Amino acid sequence: MTSPATHPSSIAFIGGGNMASAFIGGLLAQGLSAASITVVEPFEAARDALKAKFGIDALPAATAALQSAELVVWAVKPQTFKDAAAAASPYTRHALHLSVAAGITTDSIAQWLGTGRIVRAMPNTPALVGKGMTGLFARADVDAAGCAQVEAVIGTTGQFMWVEQESHLDAVTALSGSGPAYVFFFLEAMTRAGQDMGLSEAQAYQMAVATFQGASELAARSDEPAAVLRERVTSKGGTTFAAITHMQDTQVAAHFVQAMRKAEARAQELAAEFGR
Repeated sequence: MTSPATHPSSIAFIGGGNMASAFIGGLLAQGLSAASITVVEPFEAARDALKAKFGIDALPAATAALQSAELVVWAVKPQTFKDAAAAASPYTRHALHLSVAAGITTDSIAQWLGTGRIVRAMPNTPALVGKGMTGLFARADVDAAGCAQVEAVIGTTGQFMWVEQESHLDAVTALSGSGPAYVFFFLEAMTRAGQDMGLSEAQAYQMAVATFQGASELAARSDEPAAVLRERVTSKGGTTFAAITHMQDTQVAAHFVQAMRKAEARAQELAAEFGR
């Protein structure tokens, strides 16, 4: 789908929070100069932190300085996107745009920015440590070179996957975008169970984290589906069998699927609520 990945020569970030910081850190580590990056961040403390950590130029509001940006990354909250777009669009209609705002459709973004050269992304927080998973959707106006530029930015934070339909990003949001919180939820539960069985909190947490890491790596390296990997650990009548049987009897998997559908529905609600 794309050409060999090449970094844009100049990048502007609208919003300077955690996700923007993850991209900026990755880009600088790969050799992009700090002078090539501009951030618009309204909060002074956040601007000062960005300048101190990365040595980049951080502005309190959109200005004509954005006119030099080849790529604009929208790392803003859904509820503030429309206002931020109104302020920046006079200076950025020429650029390629990459949005990481949950729920806001490219139709809305195109209307606000006056261009169809938009890629929408759904990253997740492991991007902060270079282990992210990001879903990507490109409008028809984005050519292969534009997709390659996006890949060069997203690739600094981990893996990515293109989807053919924008609606599939709601599923990406529910699965991988919100997914780290599900893992943390189960880590909490496993830690609590370990404590109930006599381990210290530190011991239980270390074992739970290492178990998730190891199982995930095993799954990533295996060609077999998760069900087969699970069955290999689940000897009938054994300890794992007792735990899995209880979860099946109490419909944990079904409830988990229902929870993820709630996340998908909320992504759709965000589009309706803030995409007008």
